[in-house]
Amino acid sequence: MNNLYPTKDTSKVILMTFLIGISIVGSSEPLNLAKSSIKVVVIDAGHGGRDAGCHGSAKIQEKEVALDIALKLGKLIETNLKDVKVIYTRKDDRFIELWQRAAIANRNKADLFISVHCNAHTNPNLHGAETYVMGLHKSEGNLDVSKRENGSVYLEGNYDKSGRYSDFDPNSPEAHIILSLYQNAFLEHSIDIASEIQNNVRSKGKVRDLGVNQAGFLVLWKTTMPSLLVETGYLTNPTNEKYLTSESGKNESASNIFEAVKKFKQKLEAKK
Repeated sequence: MNNLYPTKDTSKVILMTFLIGISIVGSSEPLNLAKSSIKVVVIDAGHGGRDAGCHGSAKIQEKEVALDIALKLGKLIETNLKDVKVIYTRKDDRFIELWQRAAIANRNKADLFISVHCNAHTNPNLHGAETYVMGLHKSEGNLDVSKRENGSVYLEGNYDKSGRYSDFDPNSPEAHIILSLYQNAFLEHSIDIASEIQNNVRSKGKVRDLGVNQAGFLVLWKTTMPSLLVETGYLTNPTNEKYLTSESGKNESASNIFEAVKKFKQKLEAKK
């Protein structure tokens, strides 16, 4: 039995939840959001290195598509929002542990964390883009997505002995409650940006809009800022795969996210 599976002892779960809640209240605060601005954005290209992620019939791997979109997104921000600093969790094909991705954002006092991914399913007819924020999974489908993305943890050496994921289990409602505490302070902002991304997807009409959803993702765990995970489409669907592996599709995916970030930034600054 490894440390990813928390005890079922109810009293311990309640105590753990209480202690984490106190810790969050005492240490987490919206950084520049308190000043109504976005100055630092961390962009996370999902997977990488020995973690290829999913792939479609063309065998183009998720890690490649996610990196291309992430770099395009970063360039759009750097070119059009001159006062925003962009930090990447990776800019090439390397493996970054899930906990380190959130740590990079926290260490750099980021105001926004965006993790870019592609989706997959055994049913090739499933298609569309969706954006996730931290929370309890609302459906079996949401749980499946989080379990697939969280599966990257098994590629980390000694993940079960490090203690970094000791209170997380994708199948445990108790663990999801604990995890959601880390993001509740920023949930409204996270949903706001995620909604704008999906509005852009819908208005372009190239990919089906699957909406904003909640699930427990390790990569969003303990981030102390608005955070979201974007599933840009299904590589296992022929139409989505063709779109996501084309330059125009990757550019549009990056633009959908960028326009949402820009609009959110303008909304914050209008309140000054």
